[in-house]
Amino acid sequence: MSLEVRNLNVTYYVGKASMNAVRDVSFSLERGDSLGVIGETGSGKTTLASAIMRILPPNANASGNILLNGEDILNMDIEKFRKTVRWKKISIIPQYSMNSFNPIKKVGEQLVKIILEHEPNTDVHSAVERVMKLFENLNLPPETFQKYPEELSGGQRQRAVIASALLLNPELVIADEPTTALDVINQARVISLIKTRIVDTGHTLIYITHDIAVVAGIAKKIATMYAGKIMEIGDSKKIFKEPLHPYTKGLLASVPDIRYGKVKKIYYIPGDPPDMTKPFRGCPFAPRCSLAKDICREEEPQVRLVNGRLVACHFADKEVIKNV
Repeated sequence: MSLEVRNLNVTYYVGKASMNAVRDVSFSLERGDSLGVIGETGSGKTTLASAIMRILPPNANASGNILLNGEDILNMDIEKFRKTVRWKKISIIPQYSMNSFNPIKKVGEQLVKIILEHEPNTDVHSAVERVMKLFENLNLPPETFQKYPEELSGGQRQRAVIASALLLNPELVIADEPTTALDVINQARVISLIKTRIVDTGHTLIYITHDIAVVAGIAKKIATMYAGKIMEIGDSKKIFKEPLHPYTKGLLASVPDIRYGKVKKIYYIPGDPPDMTKPFRGCPFAPRCSLAKDICREEEPQVRLVNGRLVACHFADKEVIKNV
């Protein structure tokens, strides 16, 4: 499997106003890759996932190319996409997935329906067996099949959502803030499940979150998003060890670290993200960046290759960034 996103742009329209939620985003993944997409609220992470799944709202317009195994799925006929791509090749664990199930239908019934709609030659008995086997693999009790969503605990419901994402054995799974609204214990269980059932079994994963600590143990690659644009993308170990973009460094510095018996000082990024409904000049991060110079306020940096990573910064040199 290969996924290549080329120059993706997504714009939302509300009346006469517009907002560029995703701006010229490009990246590629191969089978077995795991990409962690991190950034503050409003950076465009969920819009990116929605564009790949083609579940953007009617007031959104997407342009560019999303190539799955060489075929442009962004510009594919929507009915063909629904039948041949969505759930079968790409599935999603959505944000706020606690509300993903129909509350008046039993969980098992809804999962069986997904199988039968995408695999019409499969009989009901085989579909039920597949669902039950997946429940067993995800440590869900058999009686989950006959329960309504509201009868499940938060952790059980989240695992049932993961089951729906794995039903058709898709090549790519997108997890969009899958631990939202879960307590710490269930967060750890869900993260462990995603690692063992998706990453370790060779599926390709895009894990979207604002929790940097989570992707540290899951993702092989990291992308930081800000103002709808990828600021830095590359090998996760290299990025965690030596970030090349001031925004990436600020995000990492905001995470507590108590390893080796030492407690580091917590850093925060001052200011707020830009209002994307208003035009701006230069680098969108410049007003919050201690490294910003005149060129940063006048000219938006292009993504370029620096030390094996793609970085959108005029001063993406590790010796300079060290002093930020």
